[in-house]
Amino acid sequence: MEFKTTYITPDIKLSVFEDDRFKTEILFEHHMLIWFISGETKIIQAGQSWTFGAGDIFLIPRNQVTTIINTPKSGLPHKTVAMHLTTERLRKFYGGISDVSAGPHVSKVYHFKDHPLLRSCLASLIPYFDLDQKFPEEIATLKITEALTILRTTDKAVDSVLANFDSPGKVDLERFMETHFMFNLPLEKFGFLTGRSLSTFNRDFRKIFQSTPQKWLTRKRLEFAHYQITEHARRPVDVYLESGFEDLSHFSFAFKKHFGMIPTAVARTIPRGKT
Repeated sequence: MEFKTTYITPDIKLSVFEDDRFKTEILFEHHMLIWFISGETKIIQAGQSWTFGAGDIFLIPRNQVTTIINTPKSGLPHKTVAMHLTTERLRKFYGGISDVSAGPHVSKVYHFKDHPLLRSCLASLIPYFDLDQKFPEEIATLKITEALTILRTTDKAVDSVLANFDSPGKVDLERFMETHFMFNLPLEKFGFLTGRSLSTFNRDFRKIFQSTPQKWLTRKRLEFAHYQITEHARRPVDVYLESGFEDLSHFSFAFKKHFGMIPTAVARTIPRGKT
């Protein structure tokens, strides 16, 4: 796998991926502003997904578990420029603004399709990745401030995300797990996202589901994959990553153990034309 990331500052990076496909589950500590130069990415969050390609610009809010599947396309590598919008920078930025929108926080990915101002701002960073010397922090601050100003000018609703500095509070565990089971995260992260310590998470989980988290997660992921194959006629190779499995052979083994047939055999029993 050929994945190269070049940083000009800890908050600004250029990423290039040239293999067939790359999947990761991320809980972003900071908001991420990303500009696609080439390739394709599928982003999956609870109950929703997006597919982005060359020219797309999008903002992924922090503290939201996200599955990212990166794929080169049209003979070109998967290539992006990204800014980490840290809480420290955002506090300073919003500290000098009086008209911050006080609307409710909306958990979503913000899409700015090939926005000319954002594209110009992010494209201007490209030459700096070839610098042999240290990139001045003053310029990095100016570029991030420029990007934030454009974001607010484009969509004032982003204030409810970028100016929200709260940590996740305690949430309904059953509802959260039913919509986040496909994300392959450590249990400590599930605890953090639901506002619980690891010990409290495990205790509450067993009380609600009458099972250990590991057993319940495996079963839910297999049932989800089975549903996608049988009801939507999707290929196992296109389903296992989105179901929360990292390896196709492990997925096939677990699937057969649970359902008595390997996923490709189940797929062959689906009538043609079923979607």
